[in-house]
Amino acid sequence: MSRATERFFPFEEDFRDPFSRDRDRVIHCGSFRRLEYKTQVFLNHEGDYFRTRLTHSLEVSQIARTLSRMLGLNETLSETIALSHDLGHTPFGHVGGDALDTLLRVDGRGNGFEHNFQSFRVLTTLEKRYKDFDGLNLTFATLEGVLKHSYPYDKPFLPDWVRERFELEKHPSLEAMVVDHADEIAYTSHDIDDGIKYGLIGFDDLMEEPLALRVDAMVREEGVMRGEELYRHRFVAALIKILVEDFIAHSQVRVAPYAREEPLCATLPASEPLPVGFGPEVGSELKRLKKRLFRRLYRHQRIVSKMYAGKECVRSLYRAFSEEEGLLPRAQRELFTRRHPRRVLADYIASMTDRYAMKTYHEIYGISIR
Repeated sequence: MSRATERFFPFEEDFRDPFSRDRDRVIHCGSFRRLEYKTQVFLNHEGDYFRTRLTHSLEVSQIARTLSRMLGLNETLSETIALSHDLGHTPFGHVGGDALDTLLRVDGRGNGFEHNFQSFRVLTTLEKRYKDFDGLNLTFATLEGVLKHSYPYDKPFLPDWVRERFELEKHPSLEAMVVDHADEIAYTSHDIDDGIKYGLIGFDDLMEEPLALRVDAMVREEGVMRGEELYRHRFVAALIKILVEDFIAHSQVRVAPYAREEPLCATLPASEPLPVGFGPEVGSELKRLKKRLFRRLYRHQRIVSKMYAGKECVRSLYRAFSEEEGLLPRAQRELFTRRHPRRVLADYIASMTDRYAMKTYHEIYGISIR
């Protein structure tokens, strides 16, 4: 058995390869199903069209599989990391995690809340599917990819057993690096799609960016003009195509020296540049486009207003559970003997979907989140 396929606990082999088994365990766990009702950018109850954490994870997985296949990497490992990478996200997107982080630090839990590590904890601790141990007993390569994304991940709050096992000063596998970039491709393209659909940003806003102009030229070559209903769909597809093709073209030669049958885990030191990535021109243009989206879309008043309401929901739930433990389900209260009570509260809130968090808030305070 290679290091990549090592697990914490003994298991029985079956007809699946190790990473297929990991993927299946992730897909069938409760945390994965709850992603369907967790915010990506737009609150889930705003409409049925918009992306959620689940649809985002599926889009990342699809792109990661394509990139890995073209680079000769392990496609199933990339798929599994992609499907797992957002399991630790709270309701209401990043603002929910930010709220929990602040609350835990103020409460004396200095390690706070960080969604990468929370995804890792979901896979190793919080999911319960086996009698003899917590977690899903996934392979080293999957867990390392979820923990690190692309880069060394040496955080002061990490427990000693994580430090000892995962060599935090080193990069993860190439498959994990691919997922990190697939994530960037997916959220940039689908946030534009949702933002245009929702009327928060227009194509005129985007056309000041070189990458958007490049995409526009490709769409017009197809005979689809701006203003046509089909244009938005063709724009998003062309953006993904440009980014994927550039990534493959600039990664193939650099990946070749590392090609081998088993994924390379905890091998490349921090001083080594990433063997995968975009070319300098497209990489620079993508950064510019993302900065524009941050200013014009993610900081739009309607988005900020909804996210503030979500953040206040998380704060209020944490306060209520802290003041009255009887509001918690029995299963959560029983965990107080095994984990710090404030961490139990944070884990419980983080596991909630948007709609369940809003429902619980309404039951406690008699006020609806709008």
